[in-house]
Amino acid sequence: MSTSIDKPASNAPAAAPAESASAPRGSHVPLWRMLLRDRVATVAAVLLVLIALTAVLGPPLLGDSATDQDLKNANQAPFSLDHGWLGILGTDPLGQSMLARLIVAARTTFSVAVPAVLLALAVGSVIGMWAGYHRGRRETVAMRVADVIMSFPSLLMAVVVLYVFSPSIANLVLVLTVTRLPVYLRTARSESSELQSRLFVDAARTFGTSSGAIIRRHVFPIVLPTLLTLATLEFCYVMLAESSLSFLGIGIQPPDVSWGLMVSQGRTYLQSAWWLTFFPGLAIVITTVSATVLASWARLATDPAQRWRLALPRKARRRAAPATQEATS
Repeated sequence: MSTSIDKPASNAPAAAPAESASAPRGSHVPLWRMLLRDRVATVAAVLLVLIALTAVLGPPLLGDSATDQDLKNANQAPFSLDHGWLGILGTDPLGQSMLARLIVAARTTFSVAVPAVLLALAVGSVIGMWAGYHRGRRETVAMRVADVIMSFPSLLMAVVVLYVFSPSIANLVLVLTVTRLPVYLRTARSESSELQSRLFVDAARTFGTSSGAIIRRHVFPIVLPTLLTLATLEFCYVMLAESSLSFLGIGIQPPDVSWGLMVSQGRTYLQSAWWLTFFPGLAIVITTVSATVLASWARLATDPAQRWRLALPRKARRRAAPATQEATS
């Protein structure tokens, strides 16, 4: 009699450890390499870098090109090089180059959005981590202040304040900073209050480490990825808020120019000169969408439980997605 040995029916159990073993290795892949593996996030990052470099380096190189008027060439249609490369996007009713004005407006828009986000991030995160770590009355006071600020619609509060005071870049930055403080404060407070009961924080406390040192060395590095992801999304909101206020006429004032102000000034020429509002609006859309895509990627890249997905090759990532969906269902 011949005996037959049954072969394994499937190789699935052997394949599972191979996939799971790739997760720890993915945590050691540099962020820039993960970014390059995600084409959409790479394009978004490149666009944001180009826009930022244009806002910083463009105005000094242009000189007075954005304010030079040529009434003979007013409202010239775009995509023509008859009046030089600065006329590629057309001209406005005063004959000013739309391309030059877009570049100068980028600096103004960024000079409002970036300081407002950074100030709100710094102040809100420090107060939130301090209140969440110490709990008690300090947490209660901080949260009640945040609730009071959030009880007023942020855009309406900005409209009222800028209507009472003179609209300027400094006042605009201050108002947008105050209105966005509760977002960072509540997020940092939530993360810090959860971390202050962890074992490594208790161990640092046992060895006599001061509360400030614990927050700086142990709490802040863990909370920072979440705050940076939130700041990227808040950059989109602040930029749209500035554009909305400038569109309403209480934001950036002439002779300064921003993307929102350009949209506001060109709305009366929509039928005869569509490019006056189209290109500034397109710049706003491209910048906000790029920042949103990059924030979505950063959320995965800074999450230890999800970061390994970005480290996988594209083909392996596609195979892992159905398996994950089956496991979660």
